[in-house]
Amino acid sequence: MISKNIFFKNFLNIKKNNNIQKDFKKLINNQPKLFNTLKPSYNYSYSKKLILKYKKFTNIRIIGMGGSSLGSEAIYDFLKKKIKKNLTFVNNLNSNASYFKEKKINLNLIISKSGNTLETIANANTLINSKDKNLIITENKNSYLTNLAKKLKSEIIEHKNYIGGRYSVLSEVGMLPAELMNLKENKFKQFNQIIKNKKFTENLINNVSAILNFIKKDKHTSIILNYDEKSQSLFKWYQQLVAESLGKKSKGILPMVSNMPKDNHSLMQIYLGGPKKSFYTFFDALDNNIIKIKNNTLLKSHKYLKNHSIDRIKQSQILATQKVFTEKKIPFRCFIAPKRNEQTMGELFCFFILETILLGRALKVDPFDQPSVELIKKETKKILF
Repeated sequence: MISKNIFFKNFLNIKKNNNIQKDFKKLINNQPKLFNTLKPSYNYSYSKKLILKYKKFTNIRIIGMGGSSLGSEAIYDFLKKKIKKNLTFVNNLNSNASYFKEKKINLNLIISKSGNTLETIANANTLINSKDKNLIITENKNSYLTNLAKKLKSEIIEHKNYIGGRYSVLSEVGMLPAELMNLKENKFKQFNQIIKNKKFTENLINNVSAILNFIKKDKHTSIILNYDEKSQSLFKWYQQLVAESLGKKSKGILPMVSNMPKDNHSLMQIYLGGPKKSFYTFFDALDNNIIKIKNNTLLKSHKYLKNHSIDRIKQSQILATQKVFTEKKIPFRCFIAPKRNEQTMGELFCFFILETILLGRALKVDPFDQPSVELIKKETKKILF
């Protein structure tokens, strides 16, 4: 356990890397400006008065790509039980999507750091109607979205230029939607506590050391064995964070998400019997939903299932899989979230952000840029023109 919010089991047989510990201290002593967003003292570019103004909306559309929507979608899905509003995430180009046929009155939250993201512009232009209210989060500069805001007479929330999209979850980009969901933004801000937590920082440093060792052994694929359906969006966020931050100079990690235990019946064979080029993360969140097997319809051949719940069977599969992985010397770590709350999400966001930045520095790549993505944008514009 690294905190009351996360049970964590690290990789086995870790070779400690003192350089990572030194680099972590440097990182904490000379923090990037974006770390301000991880703290409760962060100064948002919106007011509480604005939140009250838009809280009446029960139907909210988040229109954005990548980091502009993945963080808020992760929060919404993970904490859905606490949220009494309907959120729709428009985060792809999909002409068959049901949101194009909706006739509800919506609050559209349109998000793009640059203000010129093609897919966001296309979706916003298609969806916005005269009955909707619109809020725009973008950089304070001349762009399509700032000009659109003037035309629509919409309020603009500043997306600070030092915060990259994939690191923006605890800034305006993720916390404004969270507040509109009636969640407590300050409860997400766990950075100050966790960097003082020795168990947390030791596990983080050892975890990064282990991953670097895997990369040296040509294990470049990080596979998330996700046993919690409500965390699918969290690991879509993780995918972007890792792939876009580290995939440079022919280096990096390929993050993949596997839906468990469903993938026991499709992908587990290659995980166990295929090339040993991956390392694994088990993830689950505990719920109080006790759905039990019906004893009266249970056949004698499966009496061992008597009185067991669906969750108990799932937990047994997790333990069984970890036992087999250990026997086969397949590297894995494990996160279990005992509670669904803002604090748990805040710690997970911080853990993965710190892990990614430390890996980028150790691999000597800039974890804050994404030069190759711009190539696709340029070529798309050429074709459309």
